[in-house]
Amino acid sequence: MISRLNNPPPSRLEFYTTASYPCSYLSERVARSEVATPAHLIDMGAYAELVQLGFRRSGSIIYRPNCDHCRACVSVRIIIDEFAPNRNQRRTWKRHHQLTATRHELHYNPHHYELYRRYQEHRHCGGDMDGDSDEQYRHFLLQSNVNSKLVEFHENYQLRMVSIIDELPDGISPVYTFFDPDVEGASFGTHNILWQVQQCRELGLPYLYLGYWIKQSRKMDYKANFQPIQALIDGQWRRLDGSLLGCSESSI
Repeated sequence: MISRLNNPPPSRLEFYTTASYPCSYLSERVARSEVATPAHLIDMGAYAELVQLGFRRSGSIIYRPNCDHCRACVSVRIIIDEFAPNRNQRRTWKRHHQLTATRHELHYNPHHYELYRRYQEHRHCGGDMDGDSDEQYRHFLLQSNVNSKLVEFHENYQLRMVSIIDELPDGISPVYTFFDPDVEGASFGTHNILWQVQQCRELGLPYLYLGYWIKQSRKMDYKANFQPIQALIDGQWRRLDGSLLGCSESSI
């Protein structure tokens, strides 16, 4: 299945390429990004077009990879109408059946920030966001010029996970998710994606955009487990199967 993109980037926007910086996913490589500006002109309509072209959002910054000698980052999205959870995903959904989700406008909560810090320290120690200050956290997750929501997941009144999502005309685009790293045997990340799939179905949205998948990065393996999936290759959304993605039934 191939979905062709008929529209170029919105003409009122300008694009620039950043200087090189260390790649967060592939060691010993450098990366560059293409950034859309000005941010205040990127409304929901423009943002939806950009997401279809492989852009993502970090705070108010809209970007996509534009590396000189590497095309490893591939935008992927789940085809909602055809998705069926595999065995591990069904087990995860059952295991976390007590999680309750509530949607909110973007806002600062010190309990969210404390959970974010613990998540970074345990899951991404030494990474780019490990040690983020309160201000950096706000800038990264709580700034948005589009239709964004903050979703809290509680279990027996205990905060377990927070997810920031963007709601698009054709789908949901998760921005970032962090969760309690101390719960043994949990698969909060998988549960979160399954919940987002459910939301797309309830809203009649055809896609769940999962951001970038990198075949050489083990951190990205989980995305290939959600089938069927499409990848943006040479400006076209192409359906890929598990053999091409090299997926296995792992969980997050």
